[in-house]
Amino acid sequence: METRPLGRTGFDVTRMGLGMAALGRPSYINLGHADDLHGDVDIWSMRNNAHIVLNAAFDAGIRYFDAARSYGKAEEFLGTWIRSRHLPHRTTTISSKWGYTYIADWDVDATTQEVKEHSLHVLKRQWLKSREHLGGQLNIYQIHSATLESGVLDNIDVMNHLANLKREGVAIGISLSGEKQEETLRKAMDITIDGVQLFETVQATWNILERSTGNALQDAHNAGMGVIIKEALANGRLTPKNNDPNAIHMMTVLRQQSERLNTTVDALALAAVLNNSWADVVLSGAANVDHLQSNICAMDIAFDDEANTLLRQWIEAPAVYWGTRSELVWN
Repeated sequence: METRPLGRTGFDVTRMGLGMAALGRPSYINLGHADDLHGDVDIWSMRNNAHIVLNAAFDAGIRYFDAARSYGKAEEFLGTWIRSRHLPHRTTTISSKWGYTYIADWDVDATTQEVKEHSLHVLKRQWLKSREHLGGQLNIYQIHSATLESGVLDNIDVMNHLANLKREGVAIGISLSGEKQEETLRKAMDITIDGVQLFETVQATWNILERSTGNALQDAHNAGMGVIIKEALANGRLTPKNNDPNAIHMMTVLRQQSERLNTTVDALALAAVLNNSWADVVLSGAANVDHLQSNICAMDIAFDDEANTLLRQWIEAPAVYWGTRSELVWN
């Protein structure tokens, strides 16, 4: 895969990256996540699987990897993998996120898996842990799932501390969540510290079902921000794992179009995202090598007007999309 600049960060990325939400902890909300891991959810097995998937991604040309403090041991697994490959500095671009704390302690049945707190105390604490695991390879540090309601963008102490990290050479980013992604992004784009725009990257959800951020992401891209897309497969709703009776028609069309274009359903859904020129990186959230290799096929699809027109009929209102996502079960 060819690399390209990620906005004005000074870091280069490949158009497809690997997100580690499903690789660093035993439980996640993706449909069929338990089946993806084949029951091998002890720490050693998951570390081994994460390294296998990371190796497959790197060998396929992927050079952008995304973790978070709340992804269980994702940062730790990523750090040990980097050291095991003896990767020189700047061989990859690594991002992580702060703001959620993983509290399940590897218990797949835990009532609460993670808690959110966008305070200065949490930022300082989690930054030290992120640097402990990723060292100088950590290039981008993002607020995890910022929302207007969390108030983080109004916390001047947090903004100033992020600006200090930026002065040390780390690009500062924001990841978005919820039905007000666009409003949150536009507010973040207006934040400056000492006359300099604070946020250099944005990570947002955009997929066949949830397209509400498209115009804002185009504007962010035009303004020089790096744009990273997460949840391109809608946590499995845009894969053959979706057996919801209400999704039968959509899945039928997805299968028909993927067959016409000689690809897989998941690759077709990813290609719909890659079709946007403002999307600098589109994350695969694969939990195993088979899924990763299927995802990577998206890079070779000639996504066309027929597929684009047919798939637009399933756009959901943000409130509907995020309401459905909130009901997905950790497994």
